[in-house]
Amino acid sequence: KNSVVSTRFTLAELDAKARDATPLGVQQLRCEYLVNPLAIDCPQPRLSWVLQSTVRGQRQTAYRVLVASSEEKLAGNEGDLWDSGRVASDATVQVTYAGKPLESCTRCYWKVQVWDKDGQPSAWSEPACWAMGLRQASDWKAQWLAWPEAVANRSQTPLPATMFRKEFALKSPIRRATVHVTARGLYELRINGRRVGDHLLAPEWTEYDRRVQYQAYDVTDLLQTGDNAIGAVIGDGWFAGRIGGMGRYNYGDFLQ
Repeated sequence: KNSVVSTRFTLAELDAKARDATPLGVQQLRCEYLVNPLAIDCPQPRLSWVLQSTVRGQRQTAYRVLVASSEEKLAGNEGDLWDSGRVASDATVQVTYAGKPLESCTRCYWKVQVWDKDGQPSAWSEPACWAMGLRQASDWKAQWLAWPEAVANRSQTPLPATMFRKEFALKSPIRRATVHVTARGLYELRINGRRVGDHLLAPEWTEYDRRVQYQAYDVTDLLQTGDNAIGAVIGDGWFAGRIGGMGRYNYGDFLQ
């Protein structure tokens, strides 16, 4: 008798779990393994997502990716940049963007829908976004900055960190602002006294005579209508500093 009661209770629990089971869902959207990145350089970024369900053995049998040029178009299910259509696949990583060519600084909004093992569609995922970086050398409008005293210095004696500052004014509120920044050396950037980003030792060590990395930051919330100031502190780093026992100036004579 006790065994029968126990069995009935177990079956009831299973029925309750079945009723409470969540359908297949999509979350944690990433572009090139990053969450909402601001400077994607590859022309066909790779997209990925994570599936979520409480149903045992649940799986994805197909997906659909929508990429739009605005949040409004994405909300209206208009993939004006790319609509993959229903693709029969269980792939959730390295799904390559195959839409319209993307120019520098293009902002892309995207979401994903999947179909489960029974062919039932999920709800759309929460929207995500990515922005293209400065893909062509001609996209860089800024010039390298240098401190004249540092340019004239060729000794092995380190100089103090170089500091740059510029004031500018905004006549009206802005919708969005992104700064792209790099240095031949190490930098720390501030706008209106507030630090930009959380990078340490940016832009990091590379073979400077071949390539220099850069970072992109959304600085919309750091700017204000009226007067503003942007400043940077530049240190030797690996570009002009010592590397092991090789001494200084292995890549260049002064910071930029």
